[in-house]
Amino acid sequence: MAGNSRPSFTKRSKERARQEKATEKAQKKAQRKLQKEEVPVEHSANPIITYDEDDQPLPLDFSDF
Repeated sequence: MAGNSRPSFTKRSKERARQEKATEKAQKKAQRKLQKEEVPVEHSANPIITYDEDDQPLPLDFSDF
Protein backbone atom coordinates (compact mmCIF):
# COMPACT_ATOMS: atom_id res chain seq x y z
CA MET A 1 0.00 0.00 0.00
CA ALA A 2 2.88 2.36 0.56
CA GLY A 3 3.59 2.41 -3.18
CA ASN A 4 0.15 3.83 -4.02
CA SER A 5 0.56 7.16 -2.22
CA ARG A 6 3.42 8.43 -4.39
CA PRO A 7 1.54 8.85 -7.69
CA SER A 8 -1.24 10.82 -5.98
CA PHE A 9 1.30 13.15 -4.39
CA THR A 10 3.02 13.63 -7.74
CA LYS A 11 -0.28 14.36 -9.46
CA ARG A 12 -1.23 16.90 -6.79
CA SER A 13 2.12 18.66 -7.03
CA LYS A 14 1.90 18.80 -10.84
CA GLU A 15 -1.64 20.15 -10.68
CA ARG A 16 -0.62 22.76 -8.10
CA ALA A 17 2.30 23.85 -10.31
CA ARG A 18 -0.02 24.06 -13.32
CA GLN A 19 -2.51 26.20 -11.37
CA GLU A 20 0.25 28.52 -10.14
CA LYS A 21 1.60 28.91 -13.68
CA ALA A 22 -1.91 29.68 -14.98
CA THR A 23 -2.40 32.27 -12.22
CA GLU A 24 0.92 33.95 -13.04
CA LYS A 25 0.01 33.97 -16.73
CA ALA A 26 -3.36 35.58 -16.00
CA GLN A 27 -1.67 38.24 -13.85
CA LYS A 28 0.84 39.04 -16.60
CA LYS A 29 -1.97 39.26 -19.15
CA ALA A 30 -3.92 41.66 -16.92
CA GLN A 31 -0.77 43.75 -16.40
CA ARG A 32 -0.16 43.98 -20.15
CA LYS A 33 -3.78 44.98 -20.68
CA LEU A 34 -3.45 47.78 -18.12
CA GLN A 35 -0.23 49.02 -19.70
CA LYS A 36 -1.82 48.96 -23.13
CA GLU A 37 -4.74 51.06 -21.88
CA GLU A 38 -2.39 53.58 -20.22
CA VAL A 39 -0.32 54.29 -23.34
CA PRO A 40 -2.58 55.68 -26.07
CA VAL A 41 -1.30 55.29 -29.60
CA GLU A 42 -1.37 58.55 -31.50
CA HIS A 43 -1.98 58.42 -35.22
CA SER A 44 -1.76 61.49 -37.35
CA ALA A 45 -4.32 61.98 -40.08
CA ASN A 46 -1.70 63.15 -42.55
CA PRO A 47 1.45 61.28 -43.56
CA ILE A 48 4.79 62.97 -43.04
CA ILE A 49 6.25 64.05 -46.35
CA THR A 50 10.01 64.30 -46.59
CA TYR A 51 11.97 65.97 -49.35
CA ASP A 52 15.30 65.18 -50.93
CA GLU A 53 18.07 67.67 -51.68
CA ASP A 54 16.33 68.80 -54.91
CA ASP A 55 13.14 69.65 -52.98
CA GLN A 56 11.35 66.70 -54.54
CA PRO A 57 9.06 64.66 -52.27
CA LEU A 58 10.34 61.21 -51.43
CA PRO A 59 7.97 58.28 -52.05
CA LEU A 60 5.83 57.27 -49.08
CA ASP A 61 6.74 54.19 -47.15
CA PHE A 62 4.56 51.74 -45.23
CA SER A 63 5.58 53.30 -41.92
CA ASP A 64 4.41 56.73 -43.05
CA PHE A 65 0.74 55.80 -42.65
